[in-house]
Formats: sequence, C-alpha cells, structure tokens
Amino acid sequence: MTVKEIEKAIEKLSEDHLSVLREWFYKFDNEVWDKQFEGGVKAGKLVRLAEKAISDCRAGKCKEL
Repeated sequence: MTVKEIEKAIEKLSEDHLSVLREWFYKFDNEVWDKQFEGGVKAGKLVRLAEKAISDCRAGKCKEL
C-alpha cells in the first residue's frame, strides 16, 4: 500500500473512525519516538549534546530566554 492509498482511505473514514485512528496514531508515534530517544541515550548521543550545550554556554554562545 502506498502513502497516497493510505491518505485516500483516511479521507473516507467517518468522524468516529477518524477519531479512533487519530488516538491510535498518537500512541504509535509516541512509542516510535520513545524507542528512538532510548536508542540515542544508549548510544551516548545525549551526553555529547549536553556537553556541547554546556561548552557553548560557557563560551558565551547562549542567551537568556
């Protein structure tokens, strides 16, 4: 199935079914993001990003929000 076919099928959904799909996709998307985040943590990517942010801040490259 192509993305276009999925889009057309979604367009045909009733409001109730669209609501169910929206809720399902929200949960699905969050689970995918959580797995990506966990992978980044395990790979040490967040440590490197944090170290870079601290270094930039100490070098005066940051501003107050």
